[in-house]
Amino acid sequence: MDLQDILYAVEDGVARITLNKPDKLNALSWDSWADIETAIEAANEDDAVRCVLITGAGRGFSAGTDLTGGTSDARPRPYKGRTGALRTTHLCTATVYHCRKPTIAAVNGVSVGAGLSLALACDIRIASETARFSAIFIKRGLSADTGATWFLPRLIGMERALEMLYTGRLVEAEEAEKIGLVSEVVAPDNLMERANALAQEIARGPTLAVEINKRLAREGMERKLVEHIEAEQFLQEITHKSEDAREGGLSFIEKREPVFKGR
Repeated sequence: MDLQDILYAVEDGVARITLNKPDKLNALSWDSWADIETAIEAANEDDAVRCVLITGAGRGFSAGTDLTGGTSDARPRPYKGRTGALRTTHLCTATVYHCRKPTIAAVNGVSVGAGLSLALACDIRIASETARFSAIFIKRGLSADTGATWFLPRLIGMERALEMLYTGRLVEAEEAEKIGLVSEVVAPDNLMERANALAQEIARGPTLAVEINKRLAREGMERKLVEHIEAEQFLQEITHKSEDAREGGLSFIEKREPVFKGR
């Protein structure tokens, strides 16, 4: 993969995506988003990847849209032909949200505007004590984009979401945890250790069941209860046939920790 604005590496089942423009606090151009989409789709297609971890190089997670980067969209995207022609570049956070693998954002500093949307698109957010969050669009006289008005109400409720969207104020890490914007806050020096530990824990799990749980949890937000329970039952039959399900049952009988293989 020819990636210029991010670093991508896979180790022990975890794909790490590092936003790599620290001199600009990892501000995101359209080319940056193309790199992120390419990396996410690579993770989707790689059975060795069991979890995706996104973080930023340097002092920040992402300062939002790179206002100095122009409107270039020259970097190739992973969507070809008619699919690519009909797909708006603004769907980049949807690519992250719909990643089949579990996703974790390790928010190491400022996360504002489109950078906030990127963090919100992940399944889990762990923040450094130095992290700060803002729907900063309003400070630029703009309405929000990249899914911010979709993610925020679902994560923190409508009233708090609108307050952030109306004011663009900075939310410190402690408050972010209190209102449910992040799941955990840790000391800056411990952020990557904690995020990696969680990613590894997920990666050691029964991959098929994990991915189905992610799909069901997301789809359940749009379904009625009875319909959703039926979908759970249908998809659980797939996991019943897996090697990991057999290992899970055997380890219970043998009173030991299961060793899942992801198949």
